[in-house]
Amino acid sequence: QVQLAESGGGLVQAGGSLRLSCAASGRTSSTYSMGWFRQAPGKERELVAAITSGGGTNYSDSVKGRFTISRDNAKHTLSLQMNNLKPEDTAVYYCAAGASWRTMLAGNSPYWGQGTQVTVSS
Repeated sequence: QVQLAESGGGLVQAGGSLRLSCAASGRTSSTYSMGWFRQAPGKERELVAAITSGGGTNYSDSVKGRFTISRDNAKHTLSLQMNNLKPEDTAVYYCAAGASWRTMLAGNSPYWGQGTQVTVSS
C-alpha cells in the first residue's frame, strides 16, 4: 500500500500563489506516475497536472502557464506550484499515484490522498 498526504492548501486572493505538497509513504516507487486532481462543489474530479517518473508532464489547459508540477524521487514528494490563482481554481486538491500513466491521466490511479482545500477569493 501507498499512503499519500497533501498539505499546503488554504485561502488566497485572486492573483496570489500557493504551493501544494504531497508526501508519499509505504510501498512507494520512484517509477510511479504521480498527479494532482481537483474537485469543485457540484463538479466531477478533474486532472490538473501529472508527471511521469522521468519528469514528463501533462497539464490541464485551464492551468497551463500558471501551475507547475514537480517531484523529488529521493524524498518521495510531489509538489504543485500554483501562481496567478483564479476563483475558478477553488476546489479540493488531491494527490494520486500509480504505476500506469494511462490510468493516471484517466483519473483511475489506485492511490489517493485525502485532499487539501484551496479557496481563491475574488
